[in-house]
Amino acid sequence: MFCPRQCALIHMEGVWSENYLTATGRVLHEKVHSGDNEKRGDIIISRSLKLCSNEKGVFGVADLIEFHFSMEKTSSTCYVPGRTGNWIPFPVEYKRGKMKSHRADEVQLCAQALCLEEMLDVVIINGALYYGMDRRRKDVDFDEPLRQLTDEVIQNTRRLLSNMILPKPQHGSQCSACSLVDFCKPQLDQAIREKVFMGIFGSDYEETS
Repeated sequence: MFCPRQCALIHMEGVWSENYLTATGRVLHEKVHSGDNEKRGDIIISRSLKLCSNEKGVFGVADLIEFHFSMEKTSSTCYVPGRTGNWIPFPVEYKRGKMKSHRADEVQLCAQALCLEEMLDVVIINGALYYGMDRRRKDVDFDEPLRQLTDEVIQNTRRLLSNMILPKPQHGSQCSACSLVDFCKPQLDQAIREKVFMGIFGSDYEETS
């Protein structure tokens, strides 16, 4: 689903490095975020909307939220300041690459929907992922299995960060594209890796067995 070690390196150890993939992804997000809020027909487009869920203990910034006009007021509609009528929030997350076989992107999008639901007191049915390399938009339904999976990922991530212990690496094909591979050293023997990390982080370094 996601790499616990990468998560811990970034959020616990403050490690970051950029490669071509992260740079192009950053440029794509900056392009999306730099646009003005606008209205296209019956859709209001809001960019860089700050999100937060006190219940889930998560926060972030959405790439883009579409608000679709609705003739009827339902559990999925909300009020938009400065606009009349009923509006259905529809989160859209931009990704630089291609569609993936795992569900990490869907979980990220669902987490945004959970934040919006708490903030706007609505039920969000679906959203979309836009993939830059495919130039395709994939609709995502926020069904119960995806919501449960998202809750599990949030809980596991919070537990990981609260434990303050760096997880062991799981060396695989995905590591070659990771910008932190030189810090992670997934291919090294554990004894050698511990010496490398002790040199970087000193006495604060601890890795799960």
